Amino acid sequence: MTPEKFKRKLAAILSADVKGYSRLMGEDEEGTIHTLKVYMEAITGFIQKHQGRIVGTAGDSILAEFASVVDAVRSAVEIQEELKDRNKDLPEEKRMEFRIGVNLGDVVEEGDNILGDGVNVAARVESLAEAGGISISGTVYDQIKKKLVLGYEYLGEQTVKNIMEPVRVYRVRMEPGVNVPEVAAEKKAKPRQWRRVVLPLGIILFVVVASLAVWRFYLRPTPPPGEVASKEKMAFPLPDKPSIAVLPFVNMSDDAKQEYFSDGMTEDLITDLSKLSGLLVIDRNSTFTYTGKAVKVKQVAEELGVRYVLEGSVRKAGNEIRINAQLIDAITGHHLWAERYDGKVEKIFAFQDQITKKIVSALAVKLVGNEQASLVQKGTNNVAAHDEFLKGWGHYLRLTPVDFVKAVASFKKAIELDPNYGRAYAALALICWTGTADLPLLQGLGMSWQEARLRSREYLQKAMKQPTSIAYNVSSQMYLSRRQHKEAISELERAITLDPNDPSSHQSMAFALSMAGRPKEAIEYINKGMRLDPHNPSRYLALLGMAHFCMGELKDAASLSEKALRLNPENVGLGVQVAAFYGLLGRNQEAKAALETVGKKLKLEPLEWIMFGYPFTNRAVADRYVEGLLKAGVPGKPSGYFPAFKENQLTGEEIMALLFGSTITETTILATLKMRFEIELKKNGEITLRDANSSDSGKSRIEGDMICTQYQKNWWGLENCATVFRNPSRRPESKDEYFFESDIGFLTFSPVH
Repeated sequence: MTPEKFKRKLAAILSADVKGYSRLMGEDEEGTIHTLKVYMEAITGFIQKHQGRIVGTAGDSILAEFASVVDAVRSAVEIQEELKDRNKDLPEEKRMEFRIGVNLGDVVEEGDNILGDGVNVAARVESLAEAGGISISGTVYDQIKKKLVLGYEYLGEQTVKNIMEPVRVYRVRMEPGVNVPEVAAEKKAKPRQWRRVVLPLGIILFVVVASLAVWRFYLRPTPPPGEVASKEKMAFPLPDKPSIAVLPFVNMSDDAKQEYFSDGMTEDLITDLSKLSGLLVIDRNSTFTYTGKAVKVKQVAEELGVRYVLEGSVRKAGNEIRINAQLIDAITGHHLWAERYDGKVEKIFAFQDQITKKIVSALAVKLVGNEQASLVQKGTNNVAAHDEFLKGWGHYLRLTPVDFVKAVASFKKAIELDPNYGRAYAALALICWTGTADLPLLQGLGMSWQEARLRSREYLQKAMKQPTSIAYNVSSQMYLSRRQHKEAISELERAITLDPNDPSSHQSMAFALSMAGRPKEAIEYINKGMRLDPHNPSRYLALLGMAHFCMGELKDAASLSEKALRLNPENVGLGVQVAAFYGLLGRNQEAKAALETVGKKLKLEPLEWIMFGYPFTNRAVADRYVEGLLKAGVPGKPSGYFPAFKENQLTGEEIMALLFGSTITETTILATLKMRFEIELKKNGEITLRDANSSDSGKSRIEGDMICTQYQKNWWGLENCATVFRNPSRRPESKDEYFFESDIGFLTFSPVH
């Protein structure tokens, strides 16, 4: 736009929209449209009566400008009084209440439209108004405080993005049935067409002035007309149910170290909303990519494929917190609500509950089953324990060895403060299990691979006293490592029931289903996970590649895996997968190159250990994958892995009959370490282990189709559970007729009765 094509002017801007419009439309679309039309006509009449001009309307919103700020506020008062009369005869759930904001500021004229800071501030001021109420900016208050006898409540200074100075905001207090007198200079005869408001003596010109320094609130401006999200431009079609993205709450504290608290607030809200099956909630891994970026609601909505965006800020100073939150309909560009919460840190759980319930109400989300109860379940009532958990979770998400150490320390501190904090135990189980998939992270913890796995099981047992989706997810991975596919899938079903919007559970379910020979079902979960976490496509493409491999669609498998690896070249496991697919397609040079790349980043494990991470239940599919690995250059032979397939597995009764009351000659293969030892297992479960240099004792028990053993000294005194399989390719001289498949690997043995 060139300077010749526009002009600036000072104008009073009135911005209004309907509180809870989406809920009204959801309950009675035709009735709501009819009522809106009637009310809009009434509003237009009052605006025109006071020499105002309608600038634009969109959905349930209206924007108008006035030459006089007094006329703008009078118009707003009359509108609210008129609509209050119209609403009083309607049932409460049918009432249509508008919020109105008025600002006096500089605007730019472009044809019949007006743009600029003055408009943005008016929209923000409107968002702070109550249903049926009016909010005004400080510039408006300064002009009318001695001209209109109204009550005013000071709401403090509000920080508006791209506006250099904070904006003072006041709430107009109207006394029902009392007139607003006209300015003395304007008391010429006019027909009675509006209600006036006079507040009782004693609160006339009453202004609530903050005595303390006012905290500033980060707010993004409402998109000007034309900057609403387009359904046609969205990366994903909008679902049949409400969809929402929670942007990272801005840390407004003076201390940058409080970032964990604002991030934790965002995490908690996402976690709470994710529990609701009637919502589609974008995962934090995608929404947190916008951290620190000046993005518009329109952009966020279109990139993530959602209609609603929640944004806000947190300020924490000592024991005091201030939370601001606002919910925006990206399709209309208007606020459904905006609230501020001030109080002690001890009220953090109550504030979170209020925000969640406001969202549920505004979007008319129907709660099913025990979702109402789950909304208020925080896992702890100890605010200090919760604070430590947030610190730990922030470190965990950074995925560095140093941060892993700090995360463990914080989670343990949380448990000291609340010994029953199941979520903290689940986080410890997760961090130990995650470390076994990333050796540098594990080294930071100072644990061996085996100890981390066993510690994970120890923490998980305690976490299951207050199960969370995290706990069920870790449990499913343990079952899968023992080739218990049915149990693994069952645990993931529980995880998804608790948290329908958790993409990590959908990822785990997809992998488990592919391994269990149900790849077509796996694709459904992959697509759902990608929908919930659209900014992290690599992991889903990798899972899709494996699913297509399991279906025998090798070219598609290779293509999808290639794309996944390009997006995340640091994923070593994915490099092995790509190499195997290349080998099967006869792309030998590319296969060997992919494997060499893996070897440069991490020592390539032997064939049997690679296959330990791929628990295929279908022998033909497993053999096919091994064929690809061998062609790519992995040392070994076609039968060089342990056949942990269902046809070879022993039941719990068979395990007891085979092992209890026997002596076992065992060969352990842990991280390629081979050694011989003897185990004597009595019928009552008492067990004694002897090797060339030492002995140990303990106890064994049967749990389902597993044998669980706990020694006094070995395995750090932790219990280890394993499934038992026959070894069809046994060699009598090797004493390997059977093998254990446990969280910490596989052990071959032969029993002697």
